[in-house]
Amino acid sequence: MSAHQAHTAVVEGVEVDTRHWIGGHRVASTTTFTDVSPIDEQPLAEIHAGTTTEVDAAVAAARAAFPAWAALSVKERSDILRAVADGIEARIEDLAVVETRDNGSLLRSHRRGVMPRVAMNFRAFADFAEQQLGHPDLEVRGHRERISYDPAGVVAIITPWNAPLMLATWRIGPALAAGNTVVVKPPEWAPLTASLLADIMHEAGVPAGVFNVVQGTGVDAGAPLTAHPDINRLAFTGSVPTAGVISKAAAANIVPLSYELGGKSPLLVFEDADLDLAVDLAVEQFDNAGQVCLKAARMLVHSSLAEEFTQRVVAKASTLVQGDPRDEATDVSALVSRRHFEQICGFVERAVADGARPLLGGGPNDELGGLYFRPTVLVDAPPGSEILTEEVFGPVVTIETFDTEEEAVAKANDTRFGLAATLATGDPARAERVSRQLRAGTVWVNCFFVRDLNAPFGGSGRSGIGREGGIWSFDFYTDIKNSVFAPSGWAEQAGQEGGSDG
Repeated sequence: MSAHQAHTAVVEGVEVDTRHWIGGHRVASTTTFTDVSPIDEQPLAEIHAGTTTEVDAAVAAARAAFPAWAALSVKERSDILRAVADGIEARIEDLAVVETRDNGSLLRSHRRGVMPRVAMNFRAFADFAEQQLGHPDLEVRGHRERISYDPAGVVAIITPWNAPLMLATWRIGPALAAGNTVVVKPPEWAPLTASLLADIMHEAGVPAGVFNVVQGTGVDAGAPLTAHPDINRLAFTGSVPTAGVISKAAAANIVPLSYELGGKSPLLVFEDADLDLAVDLAVEQFDNAGQVCLKAARMLVHSSLAEEFTQRVVAKASTLVQGDPRDEATDVSALVSRRHFEQICGFVERAVADGARPLLGGGPNDELGGLYFRPTVLVDAPPGSEILTEEVFGPVVTIETFDTEEEAVAKANDTRFGLAATLATGDPARAERVSRQLRAGTVWVNCFFVRDLNAPFGGSGRSGIGREGGIWSFDFYTDIKNSVFAPSGWAEQAGQEGGSDG
């Protein structure tokens, strides 16, 4: 095997370098780990496995690059980030086919929505920083107060596997636009597009050290990154248990955190809802094989509609095509890994043992084998049972009923999570009233998955810490400073009276 072959994988005809990207160079490790495709559980690549050594080098490179990057004008940084967006748009097909092979998400979704959004993450935050960042000077008793957004320093970003590139750039975009430098640790289950992004960054003119990628596992690469004393911000998307470990590591260095940790979101269907719309919203929750943090996994339906709603959801979900995500006809693909597949199987098996009844699915797709789990609709789950309270990150939904608006709100809010909520109603007053009462970072009324990048995103409770998007991202990725200037006449007089120390 040549040296080139040892650090390169060819995925769907696209060459991907499997080494780290540190300080503007590819860096190899002495060991590797195997990246496996969920489509067929076949090995895709040997990924260089980072450790404390590579993390230290990446943070040092980011620290060294920070002064010059921060010193650029907002327009200069924004122009470079727009060039990154252009580079992403030129390689949408490459990014789409590689990520589909790597994490099993639908190729049609990557082509039409996810990868264009990756480019948008850079362009939108570059535009926001250039056009809207900062506040007008304030005037207080003749003094001028200048509010500025100073870059914080080195930002560590740890990304999930369900939409790895899009969710990484959702943080990378504003962090770089604000003048920070970045170290990214991609998910070991889907690491490949982060490497392609490093190539695009380099080609777009991002200076060496401004953007760094350290591949590796959470234990070997993630842990030293989260505990590193020279990072200034830490953004993480993932599970609650991992967030707890990260919090302890970051606490020693008093590093500000931004967490998005998933949810157990409700879909409330009131008696005055458009039933066609409600059914469509329900079936949409099987998108990405249910591996979506915002998914409305708990369907709460008025008892007068419950029977018809349930029958229609089961009938429509039964028509979803499950199979290879590279096929345009496929609606539901595989789960991301064997370990995750077994976790989903365990959730459903325990739910059935507790008394839940599957009206659709309920287990693996034996016709396809591998990591394909059938879209599953469960009813009759006992109140407080695991399937109703814990996040099941797969193609599984439950249906419960309610009789009053108050009961619906109480059930919706009866969760430790608070990321999102969706409601279907034909009553505008009810929509306003109920949306105010729901404990969720995002509430959709008669729609789903609609949000402007300038709007806040985040959750309550175990769904995370903080908000990002628009100005909220810059609040997190900067140190906000207030500089107060005395009236010029007073300052001149003070200089004359005080003399010089020189």
